[in-house]
Amino acid sequence: MLHFADSLTFSGRKVVAAWAALPFPALSGSSLPDVLSAHQDVPWQFLSSWKQQKVSCCFAQSVVLRGICQEKATRSSLHSESPEEVLQQYFHTQFPGAFSTSHVLQQPCHTQPPFPKFFSPLLSRRGFLLDKAQDFSSAGVESIPVLAALQSCSALHWLLWGLCQELRVAQVQRWSSFFTSGLEQEEFQEALEEIQTLAQCYETAFGADGDEEEGDSD
Repeated sequence: MLHFADSLTFSGRKVVAAWAALPFPALSGSSLPDVLSAHQDVPWQFLSSWKQQKVSCCFAQSVVLRGICQEKATRSSLHSESPEEVLQQYFHTQFPGAFSTSHVLQQPCHTQPPFPKFFSPLLSRRGFLLDKAQDFSSAGVESIPVLAALQSCSALHWLLWGLCQELRVAQVQRWSSFFTSGLEQEEFQEALEEIQTLAQCYETAFGADGDEEEGDSD
C-alpha cells in the first residue's frame, strides 16, 4: 500500500485519501455509461472520521469499479469502448487534468457472513437498487457493486491542517504517557511543522487562506 500511495504522490505530497461507494448506487440491468451519467457528482464518501470536504482539485487517483457487468456496458452508444475507457472518460470529466487510472472488475464484493448487515431494504440480493423495498432482510444481500479510489486531492489539505490545529490546542505535554517512547517536546513541535508544510502541498488556488487564518486566530 505504501508503494501504491507513492505512485500517486508528487510535488512534496505524501498522503492519499481513500473513498468508497459501498454499495455503488446502480439499477439492475443498467449499462455502465447509464449508471455513471446518472451521477453528476461521484457518489462516494471520504473514508475518514474527519468532516468531508468537497474535492475542488484532484492531482492523481486510482479508481476501481467492481460488480457492474461488463457485457451490459458494451450494449450502449459507447459499444466500441471498453468499460475501463468509459470509466476513464467519466473521471476525466469529473477531475479534468488529474492523472487517473481506472479498472473495472466484473466480480462484485461478496457480503456473506461475517460481513455486517447494514444494507437498505431497497437493495436486491446482488446489491442493486430496487423501485420498492424487498421482502427479505438485509441478511439476504449476497453481494454488492463497489466503487473505490485512492486519491491525492485538495480534501487532504483540510484534513492535515485540521489535525495540526487540533494537536496544537491539545496540550499534549500534560499527557506523560505521550512522551514515554522518548519523544521530546521539540521533536513534537517539528512534527507539527512538518504536518503543516505537508498540508500546504495540497492547497489549491480555490482559496483556503481565509480558513487557515481563522483557524490560527482560534
